Amino acid sequence: MFEGLFQPTHLIIIAGIALLIFGPKKLPELGKGLGESIRGFKSAMAAKDEPAPAKATHAPEHTEQR
Repeated sequence: MFEGLFQPTHLIIIAGIALLIFGPKKLPELGKGLGESIRGFKSAMAAKDEPAPAKATHAPEHTEQR
């Protein structure tokens, strides 16, 4: 059923190793940081796909002050 690179046993082992390395207090902070970075990446990709706003076609007026 679960054929491929990440089988449930592999994921459990990876989670156990992460718990040993980072500890239970640091894991939520790492998860939050990872989630924020993924959201930032997705929003940047969405902004890239949107068309750029139209630029002004007339030159700005210059006023001389004396």
